Amino acid sequence: MRFTSLLMVLAMASTIRPALADTPVAAPLPAPPVAKRVEKIVTLHGEARSDPYFWLRDKPNPEVAAYLEAENAYTAAVMKPTEPLQDALYSEMLSHVKETDLSVPYREGEWLYYFRTEKGKQYRIYCRKKFPDGPEQVILDLNELAKGQKFMALGRYAVSDDGNLLAYSTDNTGFRQYTLFIKDLRANALWPERIEKTTGAVWAADNMTLFYAVEDAAKRPYRVYRHRLLEPQSTDVLVYEEKDERFNASIGRTRSRAWLVLSAHSHTTSESRVLEADKPTGEWILVAPREQEHEYDVDHRGDLFYIRTNSGGRNFRLVTAPVTAPGRANWKEIVPHRADVMLEDVDLFANHLVLHERANGLPRFTVTNLTTNAAHVVAFPEPVYSAFGETNRVFYTNVFRYGYQSFVTPNSVFDYDMDAKTSKLLKEQEVPLYDRTLYKSERLWATASDGTKIPISLVWRAKMGDGKTRTLKDGPFPAWLSGYGSYGYPYAVTFSSNRLPLLDRGVVVAIAHIRGGAEMGKRWHDDGKMLKKKNTFTDFIASAEFLVSQKITAKDRLVISGGSAGGLLMGAVTNMRPDLFHAVVAHVPFVDVLNTMSDPTLPLTVGEYEEWGNPAKKDEYDYIKTYSPYENLRKGAYPVMLVMTSFNDSQVFYHEPAKYVARLRTLKTDANPLLLRTNMAAGHGGASGRYDNLHEAAFEWAFVLAQLGFAK
Repeated sequence: MRFTSLLMVLAMASTIRPALADTPVAAPLPAPPVAKRVEKIVTLHGEARSDPYFWLRDKPNPEVAAYLEAENAYTAAVMKPTEPLQDALYSEMLSHVKETDLSVPYREGEWLYYFRTEKGKQYRIYCRKKFPDGPEQVILDLNELAKGQKFMALGRYAVSDDGNLLAYSTDNTGFRQYTLFIKDLRANALWPERIEKTTGAVWAADNMTLFYAVEDAAKRPYRVYRHRLLEPQSTDVLVYEEKDERFNASIGRTRSRAWLVLSAHSHTTSESRVLEADKPTGEWILVAPREQEHEYDVDHRGDLFYIRTNSGGRNFRLVTAPVTAPGRANWKEIVPHRADVMLEDVDLFANHLVLHERANGLPRFTVTNLTTNAAHVVAFPEPVYSAFGETNRVFYTNVFRYGYQSFVTPNSVFDYDMDAKTSKLLKEQEVPLYDRTLYKSERLWATASDGTKIPISLVWRAKMGDGKTRTLKDGPFPAWLSGYGSYGYPYAVTFSSNRLPLLDRGVVVAIAHIRGGAEMGKRWHDDGKMLKKKNTFTDFIASAEFLVSQKITAKDRLVISGGSAGGLLMGAVTNMRPDLFHAVVAHVPFVDVLNTMSDPTLPLTVGEYEEWGNPAKKDEYDYIKTYSPYENLRKGAYPVMLVMTSFNDSQVFYHEPAKYVARLRTLKTDANPLLLRTNMAAGHGGASGRYDNLHEAAFEWAFVLAQLGFAK
C-alpha cells in the first residue's frame, strides 16, 4: 500500500482551488482541498444518480492517499491555534490515568489470569500466576508484538484446558483481519501454526484440537474448521460452511466445558449445533433448524440445554431441553416472555442462573437458585448506570462476578455471593485527581413526534470552583449530545475519565437513547430499523429540541456526536435540522448508505439487508434514498463539522466520509469549518495505543471546546 510524501501533499494542496473563494479566515490558511470530480452514473430501478467521488474507493490509487493527506494537512493548519489547548487537554486526561495498574485476576483451572499496564507503554501485558499466589508468568506482551508496527490489536485469547497452550490472534493494520498463533506457555515459544483471517478459535477438551472460523472475501465468517495441532493446515477438516450470505458462522464453548456450540446467525435468525467437547471428531447435533425471525442461543448444565429464544415473544424467554433430544418439541419454558422486560443474556452455573435483563431502560440481574428455585433481583443505586457480567470461567461456584459503572462511578468489579445476596467490591478503577462528589447524573424523558417517550441520560459538574451548586435548571449550558440507535445495541452509560475536561469546563454531557437500539426492549430496535429507520433520527432531533426547550442548553451551545451507525445519525439529523446544532463530530460515519448497501461485494452489506434494507427492492431503495446522508446533502448553511475516519477501517470504509466531505464542500454556503481527519494507520476504533488514543481525544475535545468559546 502506497502513501504520498508530505511534499506531494503540499504540492497538491497548493494547486487545488478553495471550495468557497469568499470564505473568511482569521489568518492565512491553505485552501480547503477539493477532490476532483470523475463523472460516475449509477442506475438502479431506472433512476440515474451521479456519484462523482466514486473514484475515492480506489484505495491503491496514490491520488486517493494524496487527497486524504491534503485534508489532513488542511485540518492541521486550521487546528494549529488550538495546539496549546490540545496539549493542556492531553495533560489533563493523562493526569486522571493510573498509568501503572493491574486488572482483577480471574480464575481458570489452576491459574489466575490478569493483565497489567506500565507507565510509558502503549499496550497491555497479559500475565498469570498459579492459584493462589504463585510467581508471575508473562504470557503475552503486546508492547513487544507492536514493535515496528503502527497498529496492534489482540483478538482471540484462549488457553487450553490443561493450561499449557495459548491460542491468540492479532491484527497489525486495523482492518480487523486476524492471524491466529499457538504459544506453548511452558516453553514460552510459538508453535508453527499461522492461520490467516480467523474470527474465532475454541479448544476441544483434548488440548490438541482447535476449532476456528475464517472469513470470506467480504469479511464474512463463513467456515469452521477443525485443526489438529502440529499438523499442516492443509489437512484441517471443514466441519461447517455457511452459504447464505446473510449469515455468519461462529464457534464457542459452554461454561460447563462439556459442549462446543457452533452457531449460524443473521440479524434476525439463528441456529445452533452442539458437539461434546471431549469428542472433537464426532457428529454435530442440530438443536433447532433455522426459521426466519427466530433467534436463539444455547448453554448447558447437567442433562439439560438452556435456550434463550424469541419464539413466543420479541423480548425472549428461557426454555430447557434434554441434551439427548434438544429439538423444539422438547422445549420446556422456565422464564416466560415479558412485554416490559428484555432478556438480554444468561449466565449459567452449576447451581445458579443469572438473567441479564433490561427494564424501563436500565439493566438488572435476576439470580435464581436452581436447587430451591428462589429468585431475587440485584439492585443498583444510581439513576443511570451500566451493569454487565465480568469474566466468569468457573462453573462450580456460588460467586458471580460483575462490573458496574456510571457517569459518576468509575468501572468497578464485584464478586456477588448468589446465596448470601451480598456484593464484595474487588476493585474500583483508580482515577487520580477525581472527586465524584462534584458531579451529578440524571435521566430525563423527551417526547418524540409520535408521542413515544425517549430516555436521555445526563451528567454535569454540579459544583464548580465558586462552590455553588449547579442544577440543570441553571442553564443554558454548553452541551454535548451523542447517540447511536442501531442494531439493537443499547448505548451504555459508562464512566470515562477522558470526559472530565469537558465536565470541568461546564459542559453538560448527554446520551439520547433513541429507537434502533434496545434500551426499551426488542421493539425499540424494531421501531428504528428498515422502513422505520427515520424514527431514529426524529427521536434524536426531539431529544435535542427537548434540551433546548428546557433551557439545559441552547442551539448555539449544542454539540452532537456519533460514530459508525451513529455517524449516519449525525449525517441524517444534520441534513434534516442544520439549524439545531452548533457543531457536529462524526466518527467513521456510515454516510454513504445507499451506495454501500447497493454493493454486495463490500464487507457487511448482504448481512445488513435485515437492518437497513436491500436497495435491490424498490420500496427499500426509495426509503433509504430519503435519508442517506450523502444523497441528501443540499446547498445551504451547515454547522461546524469535524469528520474523523481511518484508512484501514473494515466496517465503514474511509471513502464514505471522504466522499461525504468532498460533496459537502461544494454545497455549503457558510463559513463554518468543515474538517476531515484520516488516521492513515488505524481501523474502525481509531488508534490502538492508549497514549495515541488520548492524543486523538485531545484533538477532538480541542476542536469542540474552541467552537464553544473555551480558549484553554
